[in-house]
Amino acid sequence: MLVAPAIGSRAFAEGSQNLDNGKLNYPTARDLQEVTPAGSYLAARHASADRDANVAASFYRAALRLDPKNTDLLDRAFIASLADGEMDEAVKLADRILAIDKTNRVARLVLGVHELKQKHYGAAVQNLNQSVRGPITDLVAALLSGYATAGAGKPSDALASIDKLTGPEWYNIFKDLHGGLIDELSNKQKDAGVRYERAMKLDDSALRLVDAYGRWLSRNKDAASAIAVYEAFDKRVPNHPLVVDALKELKAGKKLPPQISSPQEGAAEALYGIGSSLTRRGGEDLALVYLQLALYLHPNHPLALLSLADLYESVKKPQFAIKIYERMPASSPLKRNAQIQLATNLDSVDRTDEALEILKTVTSEDSKDTEALMALGNIQRSRKKFAECSDTYGKAIAAVGSEKPNWVLFYFRGICEERSKQWPLAEADLKKALELQPEQPHVLNYLGYSWIDQGINLPDAMAMIKKAVDQRPDDGFIVDSLGWAYYRTGDYDNAVKTLERAIDLKPEDPTINDHLGDAYWRIGRKLEARFQWAHARDLKPEADELPKIEAKIKDGLPDDTSNSAAAADKKKEDKGG
Repeated sequence: MLVAPAIGSRAFAEGSQNLDNGKLNYPTARDLQEVTPAGSYLAARHASADRDANVAASFYRAALRLDPKNTDLLDRAFIASLADGEMDEAVKLADRILAIDKTNRVARLVLGVHELKQKHYGAAVQNLNQSVRGPITDLVAALLSGYATAGAGKPSDALASIDKLTGPEWYNIFKDLHGGLIDELSNKQKDAGVRYERAMKLDDSALRLVDAYGRWLSRNKDAASAIAVYEAFDKRVPNHPLVVDALKELKAGKKLPPQISSPQEGAAEALYGIGSSLTRRGGEDLALVYLQLALYLHPNHPLALLSLADLYESVKKPQFAIKIYERMPASSPLKRNAQIQLATNLDSVDRTDEALEILKTVTSEDSKDTEALMALGNIQRSRKKFAECSDTYGKAIAAVGSEKPNWVLFYFRGICEERSKQWPLAEADLKKALELQPEQPHVLNYLGYSWIDQGINLPDAMAMIKKAVDQRPDDGFIVDSLGWAYYRTGDYDNAVKTLERAIDLKPEDPTINDHLGDAYWRIGRKLEARFQWAHARDLKPEADELPKIEAKIKDGLPDDTSNSAAAADKKKEDKGG
């Protein structure tokens, strides 16, 4: 499904970049040797506040080496190492913590996961059972302990411990899903089916449950039953890559292997499932821990990789998301998704050439990949490659047609055409976007602003922009469009009033400041006009606008002999001026 981002006034609808170069300035060994304990601590606190776990962990460990008995530093170094996925370091620090405080639950969890990875199942169960604290951690401990117990050759005990766990109603889906996976590990296929079917009655829209059940059906019933389950999910969430891949395999006559093949993979699946759920519910810190532990157990878990990268995106750390997307296995059906997101993140840290190269490769492999084409077009548009983005959006339109949800493609192509001085084509596309999505405020604003700027269709243009403002009264860019419309039609008093409101909404926008300067000049407030133009100049306007602004600062505006001036004079006469 194509979703339109919030777009501002016509002048900025080609896209804006929130550039965060995000350089990974990791401290060197020499950096860490030369700082004092206090300096290391302060540097680590700053990195933690900035959610840079790698730098924070490095500095906390450096401070800890200088002050090894400081328990606060020990705890902070442990949590930072865990958040950064440095599990070898986290395990060492967890051992040190438990030597001081045997009740530390997070340290117990980490050691439990480490022992499970090493197939030391008895020690894993002992540590995991001491990591419980609340609804989430109790469930995690029970599921992981269950996999460790199954790994020790006691699947019945594992299932009994999971089944007796009580808690919120949503526990039951996790209990039956993972109970079914443990049944499959111990080759109790019939019991696994019972559990999957019970869980499906609770929630048949959960991807991992649908996938586990579909795989089970393919081996224990028939391909048709499995296909039906996947196709029902596809109607809710069309074209999910894992579902598309499963259907392709099934229709080729293949049976699908179980979702997991070891207790370690099962535990990773549990950690991923709960971690990704927490990410959607605002529990980023705990989600980060669970996802890192999942990847410690199963480094190539594709969904855990995507969830961790998505988490980094949500906290505006694209430089970390990039490193995770780059880990996606080439064989995964999710590789293409990871490549598209990787490109978006590369562009956000000003590595645009790499981003474009990736997306061009993806689209060359599938010329009708609308999502990749949209991402490519968006980057080209934001980087002012308007002729190129017009062609890219055109390819996307050719792939998906003129259905109502695709209005945004016509809108974006219209922007690119207008900005590359192909107005007839742009006008046609903007009108088509409005035909598909009538009253869409951003399209109304862009088309109306364009007409106003050219001095054509003024009544229709003004009506369009007023409709856009009615829908988006707090959008500074759209309010600016209305102010500029008043200006272009000679209504300078309303232009000033409206542009002052736009400035209140978007004070740091050079175009709006420039517009307000023009309006002030026309009503005789020339000192304020020059102030606004100077402010616009300092706010880094587009390169082709800067000379115009500087000329106005020097010489002001020429006398207005246009139709708008005549309209303004007539308005004064009507008022008795």
